[in-house]
Amino acid sequence: QSLDVMLWLKSKGVRFLPNGRQAFKVGDTYRFWGGIVLDVAGGGAGLIDYLYAAAIRDGVTVWYGARAMELLRDGPRIAGVSVRRQGEYVDLAAKAVVLASGGFEANSEMRTRYMGPGWDLVKVRGTRFNTGDGVRMALAADAMPWGEWSGGHAVFWDQNAPAFGDLAVGDGFSKLSYPLGVLVNAEGKRFVDEGADFRNYTYAKYGREVLKQPGATAWQVFDAKVTALLRDEYRIRQATRVRADSLEELAAKMEGIDEDAFLRTMEEYNRSVRQDVPFDPTVKDGRCTVGITPPKSNWANTIDTPPFEAYSVTCGITFTFGGLRITADEARVLDTEERPIEHLFAAGELVGGLFYGNYPGGSGLTAGAVFGRIAGRAASAAAKGD
Repeated sequence: QSLDVMLWLKSKGVRFLPNGRQAFKVGDTYRFWGGIVLDVAGGGAGLIDYLYAAAIRDGVTVWYGARAMELLRDGPRIAGVSVRRQGEYVDLAAKAVVLASGGFEANSEMRTRYMGPGWDLVKVRGTRFNTGDGVRMALAADAMPWGEWSGGHAVFWDQNAPAFGDLAVGDGFSKLSYPLGVLVNAEGKRFVDEGADFRNYTYAKYGREVLKQPGATAWQVFDAKVTALLRDEYRIRQATRVRADSLEELAAKMEGIDEDAFLRTMEEYNRSVRQDVPFDPTVKDGRCTVGITPPKSNWANTIDTPPFEAYSVTCGITFTFGGLRITADEARVLDTEERPIEHLFAAGELVGGLFYGNYPGGSGLTAGAVFGRIAGRAASAAAKGD
């Protein structure tokens, strides 16, 4: 239902533009790569602005500073929510409830409990308020846990970014042009295939890989041949970067790196790059390395043209994969006996079972929009039929 939902969003005033962040100019033509051709004007913040404006036009009342604490029951059915607002507790009766409050990525205790050691220390890309309240309330109402509770969407994030997302910087702390360069850990060693696939299909699992490295840190290294192709996030003043005119000078500036091991890694990598395959960042070009582990399968260029740049990154979690089980047709929350909980619906990142181990770029927003509309329609029908 994604195409239908996109057209519906457009009818609600959402503006879409060509996604320049996923296009490279080849000759006189911009080539889009990785499957995400469109972007919302203004990005994620723009999408929120458009949808809030549409909701207000339709008479929706929005309460800020109001935290849902508990689902209310009337026998077998959900009959509202208990809300803490400005220090007071208020019971809100409702004929249907849609849970769309995100996962538990901002809750360090839940991350550690379900995802394992080390996840309590990661940085959170987004809001500090996604602490799993919706998931917790639903489980207390006997909802069925579903999906990969030990997994999540996690990316390369600036080493010195704050603990939670910064509204002024937005997604600028992400560092997602790594397929164009080389990634090394504090021991100076490469640890992933930077060119295994388009960024869209590796970025959400590589955050987990950097978390496994010493100090949960790594450096992305580029030379002058590709720096013009780096995403805008590499140019923000808050980026943790070093520049130098030689790899030796660069190594001396890379805090915490084993300089000798790094230089050996770069020498080995440069020798292994196939020079007979042309470089093309708009396709999986097959320009690879030979004889080293891990390999680089595409977009392998020698790192030999100054000035050189290196960016310090760590793990930034976006959202968690574990959540609630819902029906596909009406987004009804199922209980532990696989029966729908009456008048309870869910959409967005607290829905489990959509992603396992990895994530294709753009699918989270698409799934949220599709199931959000399904849930809204079903909740409306349930309320009217009561």
